Amino acid sequence: MPLDPQAQRIVDALAALDLKPIEQSTPAEAREAMRARLAALGPFEEVAAVADHQVPVAGGAITVRVYTPAAGGPHPALVYYHGGGWVIGDLETHDGICRALANHAGCVVASVDYRLAPESKYPVAVEDAYAALTWLVESAGRLAIDPRRVAVGGDSAGGNLATVAALMARERGGPRLVQQVLIYPVTEHGLDTPSYHENAAGPILTREAMRWFWDHYLASPAQGREPYASPLLATSLAGLPPALVITAECDPLRDEGEAYAARLRDAGVPVTLTRYPGMFHGFFRMTRLLDQARVALDEVAGALRKAFA
Repeated sequence: MPLDPQAQRIVDALAALDLKPIEQSTPAEAREAMRARLAALGPFEEVAAVADHQVPVAGGAITVRVYTPAAGGPHPALVYYHGGGWVIGDLETHDGICRALANHAGCVVASVDYRLAPESKYPVAVEDAYAALTWLVESAGRLAIDPRRVAVGGDSAGGNLATVAALMARERGGPRLVQQVLIYPVTEHGLDTPSYHENAAGPILTREAMRWFWDHYLASPAQGREPYASPLLATSLAGLPPALVITAECDPLRDEGEAYAARLRDAGVPVTLTRYPGMFHGFFRMTRLLDQARVALDEVAGALRKAFA
């Protein structure tokens, strides 16, 4: 499966930097390395309004950054969870894609700065994700949001948190969601699908890097069998909101994302699954560099506009 020529140029440029592999890094080093590559993704779009809010959670508070488009409210809303293996990534690393989503989908985007591992192990990020969702709906009036038109979404580990938040909303009688957008989501702890073996050495994301993320995230390997860690293992996916699932052909996570889409469909959930050929894990944020990232952004924005309508 050859890489798309634009994707290959990015992989070659990163290889030339001779960066320290994630699995040989400390969490602090890996976080800084992700932030250091931000400049290549900009410049970012302007949004009508951006505001940070402190949201109470068990044991403290987290920040939710709310991006509001120009048109008058009440707006539909997307609660967005950033990727980074639950260990790296933050509001700044995903600022550009959240701005683009707010503008292209014409909705409020609430980016959730959930607490990271290993300082905060599973299920802290899960509970933060759900707390942010319920806070947004409860605060709909002052945020000029329509609580009947709320979606969840995220990339990679954020895709995992998005669909787990949807599971929790179903099980806890929480907010009714109109859509979930799952961009190359983590859905299972096994690391043993064909795509994990095909793409064990990358590009961008390797099998050993994912093992490093899981090892930092979980307090014990047994937690990897729990549905809030591995939603693919949930007993039932019935009653979840319609889903757009995006996968990348050259990604270790490809098969588990597609398996989750199949399980949703088997449970009667409307699903659109799109595999982007020749793309690597993480391509979605690279809208300034990759034609297919711009296509994916348009697909996500279109799915959200349709769900919100």
